Amino acid sequence: MLNPSSPEYKKAFLTYLEEFITVSKLEKFDRIARNRTRYVTVVLEDIYQAHNASAVVRSCECFGIQDLYFIENQYEYCISPDVAMGAPKWLNINRYNEPNIDNTTACIMDLKAKGYKIYATTPHTDDCLIHDMPLTEKTALLFGTELDGLSQTALSLSDGFVRVPMYGFTESYNISVSAALCMFSVRETLKSKNRNWQFTDEEIIDLKLDWARKTIKTPDLHEERFVKLLNSKII
Repeated sequence: MLNPSSPEYKKAFLTYLEEFITVSKLEKFDRIARNRTRYVTVVLEDIYQAHNASAVVRSCECFGIQDLYFIENQYEYCISPDVAMGAPKWLNINRYNEPNIDNTTACIMDLKAKGYKIYATTPHTDDCLIHDMPLTEKTALLFGTELDGLSQTALSLSDGFVRVPMYGFTESYNISVSAALCMFSVRETLKSKNRNWQFTDEEIIDLKLDWARKTIKTPDLHEERFVKLLNSKII
């Protein structure tokens, strides 16, 4: 009996599920999965407007950024379905909302443990323009609210600061616009530099298996049947 967490089991189960998914959908899975990345991730701290949070989630999905982190010290992450357009279904959304702790510190330290360099987006420093980021290491981009920006904790724990060029009187972009501009810039940089930004073959199997589960009806029942067939050595 294969271990359900083993690559062999996952690959076999994915092959089984693919029988119940259209060819066009499977082709889309393959094309999109090969453009997904965890080399860059996005972190939102206390974004209280649902339409802004939803717009960022949608942009992450469109730019192929698979992982998104929400820090909820004061405000709960809420989705506006008309804005998000189903994007959350295809992403890994990580929420930090434990009571009585500093979720900003918890999130940032977790990301650093995963090897990310933390860059705070802020218009109040000339440290680095977004298109000048070297991206020589895995990078997490932190965004705060339009009114208050990032917390002092987020700023103090960041490894660097980045800003989007501005040419007008207004102090800052809307957060969803700023995030989209940053994501566009870093994706262009990744394409032009020799960076190992794509998923491994094993990660792609995990990703496509997750998408397959979300696409078909009653995936748990399908897995029960798959296990029975596996145990009987029919497959």
